[in-house]
Amino acid sequence: MTVTTLPVARNAEERLANIQELRQRVHRMQGTATSHPLPTLPVLDGLVRLRTGASYAVDRPGLAMALMAGPSGAGSWSAVVGVSDFGLEAAAGFGVDLDRTVLVPEPGDAWLEVAAALIDVLQVVVVRPPARVTQHQAARLSSRLRQRDALLISVGDWPHAESRLWIEESTWTGIGRGHGRVTGHRARVAALLHTGQRRDAEIWLPADDLRLRTADQVDQVVEQEPGRLSRVG
Repeated sequence: MTVTTLPVARNAEERLANIQELRQRVHRMQGTATSHPLPTLPVLDGLVRLRTGASYAVDRPGLAMALMAGPSGAGSWSAVVGVSDFGLEAAAGFGVDLDRTVLVPEPGDAWLEVAAALIDVLQVVVVRPPARVTQHQAARLSSRLRQRDALLISVGDWPHAESRLWIEESTWTGIGRGHGRVTGHRARVAALLHTGQRRDAEIWLPADDLRLRTADQVDQVVEQEPGRLSRVG
């Protein structure tokens, strides 16, 4: 049996962090059903708030990166299953810690088993199901998410998701007539909560400085520095 130990704490802040990590490990080993908020990027505050024990559905990998970036940047380990076009450079730009990210790009027919196994040990699991997810499959992972204090992000529909997010409109910057380099992606993102409530927001995924920002934040920059961003349809 291999036992992983924590480094010796140098100060009170490190000791507190170590205690919290030990508590999380105990919860995972005991399979205690818990649910608590996880860090969510400020740019997504008006759309969704992440919590453990829940599942979220998005329509493309970029939104999955934005969702996982909050927990990942705060120290959570993540996994990405079945998303062969997952862009590492883009994910890092969103704030995903690649050193704490496990990639399984081609799980094949074993995607459900792989996702379940990773939920046992990691806090955030992103998965792209190769086919329609059945109620039974969703229920199987839902129970595991609650027991292991983890959350799931599906690139594609997921039964009984806490929230569903999709991009309704997109505008790109930096592209000329058939040439140029994409420098920004402005999107109208919609979110449908499990309660039936709908929310919308204009977000840059990312802006020309490669950071995630709300449209209001970028518009303020444009007002101060006219011509910095050129909007191209």
